[in-house]
Amino acid sequence: MVISLLVAVLGLTGACAYTVNGTPVSEQVLDIDPPFTSGTEPTPTDDDDPSSTSDPDTGSVGDICALIGWKDLPYEVEDKNAKPTETGYDSTFDQSCKWQTSVGSLDVGVTLRFREGRTITLEQNNGEFQVGDRKVTYFDRTTDTTVQPSCVLVMDYAGGGIGIIVIDGTARFGGICDQGRKVAEALLEKEPNG
Repeated sequence: MVISLLVAVLGLTGACAYTVNGTPVSEQVLDIDPPFTSGTEPTPTDDDDPSSTSDPDTGSVGDICALIGWKDLPYEVEDKNAKPTETGYDSTFDQSCKWQTSVGSLDVGVTLRFREGRTITLEQNNGEFQVGDRKVTYFDRTTDTTVQPSCVLVMDYAGGGIGIIVIDGTARFGGICDQGRKVAEALLEKEPNG
């Protein structure tokens, strides 16, 4: 009786099985919801001066996304001089950009979000460190199973605030927050006057 029942169950479940041919693709976009908050009062900037001439897309500090590039990131890409993968994708910030590539079946990369005249803070964090004279606050999410392994960092930058998100589930390029520290260092070396 037990064997005939087992054969019947296997027969039913076997009839429901099928094979799907094709190549697996990444279902996740290289990004996580940024856990950022901003100060509500902007600090005085040249934007208050009607004679100020600045690009409406980049503000008075210029193109933050042009300050770093693939050459500042540890990922292997064919063209280290290529532009960011995407820019201006987050309309809640003055500037946003990302550098994204695939390593095996995983997407890795860095996103930047900049607010002119306002600091950016984290809703929650689990550490901070100094880069030069600047305090960098971070939220290490490498063990959080609800998001891709990532590290979110924020610091005051160019008279405003910048958020850096590093996403890397490969563990091939060093610690994720260490990658973020290197991005912060590269940005501070090229910081425009804000």
